[in-house]
Amino acid sequence: MKQINLNTLGDLPQLASLLIKLAGGKRVFLFKAPMGAGKTTFIKALCKELGVEEHVTSPTFSIVNEYIGRDSPIYHFDFYRLKNEQEAYDLGYEEYFYSGNYCFVEWPEKIDSILPTDAFVIHIDVNPDQTRLLKINNPR
Repeated sequence: MKQINLNTLGDLPQLASLLIKLAGGKRVFLFKAPMGAGKTTFIKALCKELGVEEHVTSPTFSIVNEYIGRDSPIYHFDFYRLKNEQEAYDLGYEEYFYSGNYCFVEWPEKIDSILPTDAFVIHIDVNPDQTRLLKINNPR
């Protein structure tokens, strides 16, 4: 497991670049963190690194947002509101996750048993001083 400290928001662009490099060919990123830890903020930085120019927001109510990246579409999921895994099936999650495009997933624990086994997993811990510690497992 690799651990990375994030001390300021100014470090996000460099961290986004590093995460994409660490992921290698993996395209499904799972963000595991408590509410308010910064999952969407990290995803915004990743999208910017991948060439997204539009405003990136959490898809809390729509479940998935699609952005246009430099090279391909990027999908941003927020499964917080799902009641069960069947809702992910109804959404057609497989078409997204196995498309070869980047998929950034908030609240993946809601659909844990149907996630790709080789996903790039990022745990975000909030330190007492409000900095963040990222713990990266590859693969999950």
